[in-house]
Amino acid sequence: MTELPLWKRCLDVEHQAESHYNDYVAAPLFDLVDGAPARVLELGCAGGAFGAELVRRFPGASVVGIEANRAAARRAETRLQRVICAHLESLDFEQSGFSAGEFDTVVACDVLEHLVNPWALLERLKPFLAPRAQVLASIPNVRNMTVVSPLVLEGRFDYAERGLLDITHLRFFTLRGIGRLFDETGYVLEQHRAIIHPELEGVYRGYQGRGPAMLKIGRMTLAQVSKEELTELCAAQFIARARVAGERPS
Repeated sequence: MTELPLWKRCLDVEHQAESHYNDYVAAPLFDLVDGAPARVLELGCAGGAFGAELVRRFPGASVVGIEANRAAARRAETRLQRVICAHLESLDFEQSGFSAGEFDTVVACDVLEHLVNPWALLERLKPFLAPRAQVLASIPNVRNMTVVSPLVLEGRFDYAERGLLDITHLRFFTLRGIGRLFDETGYVLEQHRAIIHPELEGVYRGYQGRGPAMLKIGRMTLAQVSKEELTELCAAQFIARARVAGERPS
């Protein structure tokens, strides 16, 4: 029997089986946590694995998760303090009981790229953030050689069930684009780190530390590649910490 194409299998986000969602903890994101979170909002919490690990690491924390997929939300309800099953972009935060300045931490792990308007969402969140609240995000990097090389050399930009070209991704970001995403919505990008794509770890290690390098992958050759460019070309995603602009350190 011929398998259904991706668009028939993967675009009904609300009714996807729970097994479609990788039940994993994005551990590198914890490296950017500043202080001990207390009141946490997790956007697109899936089955709640990250939020549950956050509470384990910070026992005083309470996590509110928002998840559009019904099956994943039911799983998250067994792990988090509160779960709202709703689409992020249509959810009225005030009507959902959120208070002004309620959250000191927002987690957006692999979710902003799935939204029609992530810029508007980041703006709508600001009234509900406490002073010096931190926004922790993980965002795929489209300037990755596993995307760029097939696009340039073969004319392929093939969507997949998961990964950088997940068929449910609506927005695509580079590191510069991530900076603009926060800057244009009134945030300051404080820190970021690259997560190297598993398929490019050998390339990254082989060229790292050479200074401007001649980078060759298949038929593609790039000259004068700087250390920073090498990192971005090999990064599957960037993790980031941002805060509302204009807020002074406590």
